[in-house]
Amino acid sequence: MQDWAEVATRTLMAVAVLFLIAKILGKRQVSQLSVFEYITGITIGNLAATIPMEREATWYLGFIALAVWILTTFVIEILQIKSKKIRDFTDGKTTTLIKDGKILEDNMRKERLTLDELMEQLRGKNAFKVSDVEFAIMETSGEINVLLTKDKQPVTLKDLNMLQLPEKEPTAIIMDGQVMEQQMAYIGITQQWLDAKLKEKSLTVKDVFFAQVDQQGELYIDQYSDNVQMSKVQDSNQAVLTLLQQCTTELQKLALSSSEQQRKQLYELCSHNLKEAIQEMQPVNSSKS
Repeated sequence: MQDWAEVATRTLMAVAVLFLIAKILGKRQVSQLSVFEYITGITIGNLAATIPMEREATWYLGFIALAVWILTTFVIEILQIKSKKIRDFTDGKTTTLIKDGKILEDNMRKERLTLDELMEQLRGKNAFKVSDVEFAIMETSGEINVLLTKDKQPVTLKDLNMLQLPEKEPTAIIMDGQVMEQQMAYIGITQQWLDAKLKEKSLTVKDVFFAQVDQQGELYIDQYSDNVQMSKVQDSNQAVLTLLQQCTTELQKLALSSSEQQRKQLYELCSHNLKEAIQEMQPVNSSKS
């Protein structure tokens, strides 16, 4: 075999082995790798790069070395899954760097972390003042995660006692110009409906690269020409009706749990008024559908 053909053959074999290693080791990103896994990746890459250029007759020994590394790494990962002690030994443990707004200098020295590096990591988490940090921990990957004090955490709808609708995953109904019929059937959309919506925009399915429907009834359309358009999927009355029904349920719960007679009557009155509004909206929705 000529030299160029032999090098090409070995290279393809090395690529196949590296692909197999990637499948075995899983989908973790570089930032999620432990020190041992990172060193293993570098070593395997060097071995795979050396094999195609090895001129000696014993070049195949490189594949044996690769196989040993793969087997060793795979066995260690299996043992890590089964034993926390082995995980702690190979990957190390998390380290608390800040507790109750106070920097733990001993733990910083243990991790050989400087104050400048700590402050840089905190700024990356939008914590510019150490006093704003309730708890900071260094993960085994080296990343620092931060828990802000209660008064510095973002306000949520729950904090404001506001009703929050459950989030649902958006559904793709067109991908690469192909209609996803199973997905459309799952959310109750017909081909006739889709054609009508596209016709409103002077489009056909062949013009659409990607289309997606979210729970608010928004149809996202990305054309092959990179023009993005938004259109309503559902009648807005239906969304309002659903929200009113949820509000009615919450008011009924408040009325049942309230111990004050005046508040109980107020909740019941509001619930009754909402029920009347829902009944008035029902004919509007049914006629439009």
